Amino acid sequence: MMTLLLGIFEEGLIYALMALGVYITYKILDFPDLSVDSTFPMGAALTASAILAGQNPVVTLFLSFLAGAAAGCVTGLIHVKLKVRDLLSGIIVMTGLYSLNLRFAGGRANVPIFTQETIFENPYLDRLVPPKARPFTVVLILLFLVLACKILLDLYLNTRSGRLLRAVGDNETLVTSLAKDKGIVKITGLAIANGFASLAGSVYCQHKGFFEISVGTGTIVMGLASVIIGIQVFCPDHRPYLFKLLGRTFSLKPTTAVVAGSVIYKACISLAISFGLEANDLKLITSALFLAILVLSSQRRKKVKVHA
Repeated sequence: MMTLLLGIFEEGLIYALMALGVYITYKILDFPDLSVDSTFPMGAALTASAILAGQNPVVTLFLSFLAGAAAGCVTGLIHVKLKVRDLLSGIIVMTGLYSLNLRFAGGRANVPIFTQETIFENPYLDRLVPPKARPFTVVLILLFLVLACKILLDLYLNTRSGRLLRAVGDNETLVTSLAKDKGIVKITGLAIANGFASLAGSVYCQHKGFFEISVGTGTIVMGLASVIIGIQVFCPDHRPYLFKLLGRTFSLKPTTAVVAGSVIYKACISLAISFGLEANDLKLITSALFLAILVLSSQRRKKVKVHA
């Protein structure tokens, strides 16, 4: 049981980093950015190559974030400067990054790093962590990373630039009326979002011990599921009627709700598999979760309109 719980938290926290990025594009910018499916494995590819080249595993986290941010900038520039639709911009970058990821990995579709030092396995941790606490080392490291990213994102969203980012998603005309370039604001948001996705890929690679070119397939679905579940369950303005019975005790900040949603999503997947469903049915399980949450939320909106 403990192994199952640790596995849920480990997987959930890794994808929570990516879900924070999806939260920016999906909930704040209202931008359907499919390039996440390629920026996630890009972080993994860069990490595997850099670690094999002797780079410090911690440094690879920053390299991956910067590479993801650069990819997000490209998506934004295609959309803003070349006037390509948001959905198509993401698809173009996603397609191009597939080949680029293979180049980062030296032309190989699979790059193992099992014998290399990572942020989870290194001599420093072996000396620092007592034997009894070692089963929890990975979860604690991931929790630290996720909390650091969440706090930094919260701080940024409370700055002038962060408020403009939220304003662009709600009312682009307002941002223009403030003599601000809404295009630059969008590009900034996409850069941060894809930076988080690439960072998650880096952490995933170091946790699993390998890079695989197809590791990003369906990443955007997982991110959207985490965001939708977290926002609908834990945020008071979006919570379905069913959860109103719990009161406002469980109200969380949107970023915290997204992290919790990622863990809940992974818990649902793990429980479904433990009940006998095959791993090949993961997409079916995700679709069922999507449908359940969306139906609950739509029913709540209808009731609010009726009472209004």
